[in-house]
Amino acid sequence: MKESLEHLTTEARNPLTLDLDTLPTLEILRRINDEDKTVALAVEKELPQIAEAVDKIVAALEQGGRLFYVGAGTSGRLGALDAAELPPTFGTDPELVQAIIAGGAGAFALAAEGAEDDEEAGRNELIHRNVNARDVVVGIAASGRTPFVIGALRQAAAVGAGRIALVCNTDTPLSRLAEITIAPVVGPEVIMGSTRMKAGTAQKLVLNMMSTAVMVRLGRVYSNLMVDMRATNSKLRRRAVRILMLATGCGEEEAANALAAAGNETKVALVMLLARTSRERAVEALCRAGGRVREALKLL
Repeated sequence: MKESLEHLTTEARNPLTLDLDTLPTLEILRRINDEDKTVALAVEKELPQIAEAVDKIVAALEQGGRLFYVGAGTSGRLGALDAAELPPTFGTDPELVQAIIAGGAGAFALAAEGAEDDEEAGRNELIHRNVNARDVVVGIAASGRTPFVIGALRQAAAVGAGRIALVCNTDTPLSRLAEITIAPVVGPEVIMGSTRMKAGTAQKLVLNMMSTAVMVRLGRVYSNLMVDMRATNSKLRRRAVRILMLATGCGEEEAANALAAAGNETKVALVMLLARTSRERAVEALCRAGGRVREALKLL
């Protein structure tokens, strides 16, 4: 925990932006943009590790486990954002993917940076949520050395939970606690140590692709359509109707009628339309197929 900051890539001084404060606005933006262009390439190098993480998470969720994101500051907020967007996008139970941020929910909007130093608090958050061997914990920290996140991964290890580290440095304390490490090394920030920038962008890219791939693997996507989306208001019902039209080639009225008959469950309506079957048979087939549309259709 006493690791010196100067040894961290994310805390190094960027030689390409030493004159940043002397530049006109457009040139400042160009420098930032030039640095941002390197982020996707850093993430690309980690695709094998991200794939391994996805497979581990899918296996856990299929066995009734849960996924936890743990972070502090920007890292914690990115985890909270990803977790919050999954229920409306993929129809997941909010308990399935949970975010833990140092300082509690209030730290999402108001910085509580001191909270990241409390390793015991990270441990206690997992105990409070009864994290166990069926679950997977993703520790998110650009530095790879945040005590709150380390405490959480230590507790995850103690109970046999899956452990994934998402960091932006190599050979970190978090990596040494994790079973899988995803480490897009994006180099020094435009402003020294401001890891909300390139490191944060890299973490967002990884979380986006990781959770999306998990949902695809779990059957919550058909083709490239959000068929588990919850049609809970008029805008989303219109989107659900369009999804049904695109997936089946049917007309708007037929799609709307099927959606209504399916109780506004887009996936059920989709199977009803594709298999020309009743809601009851569609629901039964989906249950037997683990929610996967293509597998359900084979059963009808």
